[in-house]
Amino acid sequence: MGMFCFQCQETVKNTGCTIKGVCGKDERSSDLMDLLVYALQGLSIYAEKADSLDKKYGVFTCQALFSTITNANFDEDRIADLIKKALVLRDEVKGKVQISEDGLHDSAVWSADTKEDFIKKSLEVSPLSYSDNEDIRSLKSLLLYGLKGIAAYTDHASVLGQYDESIFSFMYKGLAAIANNSSADELTGLVLEAGENAVKAMAVLDKANTQSYGNPEITKVNLGVRNNPGILISGHDLKDMEELLKQTEGTGVDVYTHSEMLPANYYPAFKKYDHFVGNYGGSWWHQNQDFETFNGPILMTTNCIIPVKDSYKDRIFTTGMAGYPGVKHVPDRSEGGKKDFSGIIELAKKCQPPKEIETGEIVGGFAHNQVLALADKVVEAVKSGAIKRFIVMAGCDGRQKPRSYFTEVAEALPKDTVILTAGCAKYRYNKLPLGDINGIPRVLDAGQCNDSYSLAVIALKLKEVFGLNDINELPISFDIAWYEQKAVAVLLALLHLGVKGIRLGPTLPAFISPNVAKVLIEKFDIKPISTVEDDVKAMMEAR
Repeated sequence: MGMFCFQCQETVKNTGCTIKGVCGKDERSSDLMDLLVYALQGLSIYAEKADSLDKKYGVFTCQALFSTITNANFDEDRIADLIKKALVLRDEVKGKVQISEDGLHDSAVWSADTKEDFIKKSLEVSPLSYSDNEDIRSLKSLLLYGLKGIAAYTDHASVLGQYDESIFSFMYKGLAAIANNSSADELTGLVLEAGENAVKAMAVLDKANTQSYGNPEITKVNLGVRNNPGILISGHDLKDMEELLKQTEGTGVDVYTHSEMLPANYYPAFKKYDHFVGNYGGSWWHQNQDFETFNGPILMTTNCIIPVKDSYKDRIFTTGMAGYPGVKHVPDRSEGGKKDFSGIIELAKKCQPPKEIETGEIVGGFAHNQVLALADKVVEAVKSGAIKRFIVMAGCDGRQKPRSYFTEVAEALPKDTVILTAGCAKYRYNKLPLGDINGIPRVLDAGQCNDSYSLAVIALKLKEVFGLNDINELPISFDIAWYEQKAVAVLLALLHLGVKGIRLGPTLPAFISPNVAKVLIEKFDIKPISTVEDDVKAMMEAR
């Protein structure tokens, strides 16, 4: 067995990828990512004991974990550089604390004097293989993948200058617990605490986004193209979006969003740019055909890059924590500076305009501030019976055919239901002609996967408006599509907020053992998706 990875929903046979990842990750990059996580655990064991640390250690921990998320970074050299930096920072922190290593698991790894010694020792054990007990491994996996999701959202916020030091402290605590011989009870408590910190991380990011670019507002987004050369921006990073729009202004080059960058169209700060055209294509896994027909350069700002085809390899760029071997990488901005996208812009000027693949428009921008501005209208529609139920269909899209379930559910839901969505799962139904209810669209798109926070804020506000004691008394059902580790963080956040009865699909996570699954089912009533007919019937009956 050359590798083992089961962190995403598309893992082979819902068991584990052992030869090559479905995502395209190979044995060496998988080993390097495991080694990076292992190095971060060593850093965290010392950082957890420090009285106070500069935020650079927390920011780096989040960035490095983010780079190991599915479809983020396939560039072995850049992952190796992160490992080297993790070792340097580990030794810096080690010098700041007094700690006995007698009780640490495999303490020789944490105190290795040379990189070679560290690598030789750490490659003998994966970051999760500290127990023969499958339930312990399952809880450690659930915690680690939740931490990866929290790390991604925390990194997004830090790019915009927003931090919560308590999240950094929890990252250290969680990574150290995975490294040590933690009990099932300790790990269960940390998994629940991860949900609390996921809510914090999304709240910090929401504040960072809205303070920087305004509150998202109802927006009609163009799906067609113009006859100018263009740049396609994908991923999630709004700071990159801002700087790209500023640098392309007046150049004759248009800018289009792709996949999870679609919600950038909803922010007031970006609407002032006349060369910001709209959205091109679908969700992340369509990028091979979307990138080919776009004709111009593509900027991948975060995760969701898939193996790059030769047909567009010379015009795709990565930045931030994204990376792919042989693909040009735009370096990070210096302190107080900006990224330099001039090379992308000059290339765009030499390219043909995008090929039109669809026309029309879609409506979005229903983040919490906008929906709460419509609260009276929504409440009246519920009280009058015009809206019978809200169905939260947030999360991720993916390649597997069973994901057509989510399209079919959207089509099968009664016309007196409203779908609340966030994340790229929306592409399964956001272009369907589902109509509206008294002017309220039947698909309310809150934004990116991190904007699932908006859906929670909306639900909690409706609970207050209707005078209910429990969020589960609302006419809301949750039918969630998951794919990668940010979705794991969102799921843990919902559990922390007390949401029960979540349907999860297309499959339950491979890293969840039968006993851990049993606890989740008994405590939170999590259930796998079933047939479209049965699930629609059950949700409408509040089951």
